[in-house]
Amino acid sequence: MYCEPVFHDRAAGSLWRSVRGLPNFWRLLELRTASQFGDGLFQAGLAGGLLFNPQRAADPWAVAGAFAVLFLPYSLLGPFAGALLDRWDRRTVLIVANAARVVLVLGVAALLAAGARDLFVLCGALIVNGFSRFVTSGLSAALPHVVPPNRIVTMNSVATATGATATFLGANFMLIPRWIVGSGDGAAATVIVLVSVPITLALVLSVRFPRRVLGPDHTAMHGSVVYAVATGWTDGVRTVTATPTVAATLSGLAAHRMVFGINSLLVLVIVRHTSTEGFVGLGTAVVFVAATGLGSFLANVLAPPAVRRWGRYTTANAALLCAALIQLAGATLNLAVMVLCGFFLGLAGQMVKLCADSAMQIDVADALRGHVFAVQDALFWMAFIIAVTAAAAAIPPDGRSAPLALAGSLIYLTGLAVHAALGRRRLPTN
Repeated sequence: MYCEPVFHDRAAGSLWRSVRGLPNFWRLLELRTASQFGDGLFQAGLAGGLLFNPQRAADPWAVAGAFAVLFLPYSLLGPFAGALLDRWDRRTVLIVANAARVVLVLGVAALLAAGARDLFVLCGALIVNGFSRFVTSGLSAALPHVVPPNRIVTMNSVATATGATATFLGANFMLIPRWIVGSGDGAAATVIVLVSVPITLALVLSVRFPRRVLGPDHTAMHGSVVYAVATGWTDGVRTVTATPTVAATLSGLAAHRMVFGINSLLVLVIVRHTSTEGFVGLGTAVVFVAATGLGSFLANVLAPPAVRRWGRYTTANAALLCAALIQLAGATLNLAVMVLCGFFLGLAGQMVKLCADSAMQIDVADALRGHVFAVQDALFWMAFIIAVTAAAAAIPPDGRSAPLALAGSLIYLTGLAVHAALGRRRLPTN
């Protein structure tokens, strides 16, 4: 069973003052905001440029292939790179990663402007996404260094809510330049160029941190950097399996990401085969993602009191059970209903993710925390890609497949069963 730390919130102090009273955490929030606004703008701009571009075509397999090229390679290599987060100064890693993102984003914009094939654009976006996920993992791994132990769950919710809001705003901001400049390759390139602005800001904010303030502490890792990177998967997976709280919540998170993948493909294909195709269709797809993001934002408000009252184990179990029931409504395949389901599933899924983040930040030693966050990132996207690919093999041309939506409920129930079983095991230490 989960063992919970004791949380004490000052009754007289507001959350705002608590956040402002942690200067390095405040800087971390600013960096996360700029970085994830850029992420949201980049992902939405790329989706608009490839999937809702009259100069290009995208069937279900093309959508699945795009996701695979974007996320699968990094998902497989991420845990190896994650070892660097536990070996090198995380401030330095953030500076280098953000600098690389600025250059690479401009490169992707140039490819779109030149009308390059989808494969070349996606390969460029793959590298951008790899550095972006590296930044996100680094920010999560660094949080315990700028927040007192008894405030981790609350401040993790604040950080996640801030990042989700920034991503949401970035994705929706994309609709403004898209509406102004149009939907061709040149217009898509213009949107991508704008991504360099928030990422440049993230780079500047990375430089403001003092050296070593984000960790890692004196590392427990031995051997060369090459050895540390080469053993990244092994060390990360071993730590996950040896920590029941982490293994349990990651199983539930994987189930949620698989269902989100299925629902995303259903919405994209249905939109492309209705009268909403084009700019309005892109807007509908963005609204679905935005609704999921809003649900995630609400979870960041509800999670801390829920965890304090019922514990991580019960909170995650309840979220997965609710998600399985909510997914049943998605079988109607009505876009409005699916958007509403996206909101509530985003809420449930984020509750599970916050429990997973808290488990990794509280129950895993700092010397291995970067490894574990990288494993979570890999699992996060691999589950999504596997689900999208499997759904692409079964989905009809018009996207209307109630059995696929119902399969999502079964996936949630499976995740619940695994989480409940693993979560009953006790930690060796706490």
